[in-house]
Amino acid sequence: MNSASSIGSDPQRLRLQWEGTSDEAIVTRVLRGEPALFEVLMRRHNQRLFRAARSIVKSDDEAEDVMQEAYVQAFGHLVQFEARAKFSTWLTRIAVHEALARVRKRRPQIEHDEETSLSSMPSPEEDVSLRELSRLLEPLVDALPEAFRVVFVLRALEGMSAVEVADCLGIPEETVRTRYFRARRELQLHIEQQVKVSGPELYAFHLVRCDRVVNAVLARVLRNPSETPT
Repeated sequence: MNSASSIGSDPQRLRLQWEGTSDEAIVTRVLRGEPALFEVLMRRHNQRLFRAARSIVKSDDEAEDVMQEAYVQAFGHLVQFEARAKFSTWLTRIAVHEALARVRKRRPQIEHDEETSLSSMPSPEEDVSLRELSRLLEPLVDALPEAFRVVFVLRALEGMSAVEVADCLGIPEETVRTRYFRARRELQLHIEQQVKVSGPELYAFHLVRCDRVVNAVLARVLRNPSETPT
């Protein structure tokens, strides 16, 4: 694959082709004149970025917008990436900052009650599929206070370490641990177990959405000279 590759590559073929290549190696190639390879990085990290953004903005559509802006920002400042942190952490930090900025802008107009009760639980008699269960759990996760919600999603669903989350959010590691503990307590232990079981379906980032974000970003960064990494 090179910079002449068409937008909208076969995701499966792309994944297999670059499976053994590190993010850092791909970043180097992008900076050396193969910008189309940025698609590989987006395909790899779309799920994590979507979950991180979605946990903050609480809207699927707005989470997509956040992702696009985060990717464009990352592409434009790719030369500033330093391998002292994981590329995925650096990328997630950009998305988190973009999502938080959007929430701050709309907060004067839209007030959310972060004290929503989490006591209403699905009945034990309900026989639901994992997908249906995910739809029941998403509002419960959304109801967590913002500070707890993003920590819970990044730790429980994305498997990021406390150190990585602290780096992404710019807060002390101990604060991450405290917020994660409180989020778990509010959701209750058995709900956390259900989230782990149905994790792939919670805030799922399906192929259609993946293609839409990838194609929109590539259209911007490959066709607009002003978006070239500097």
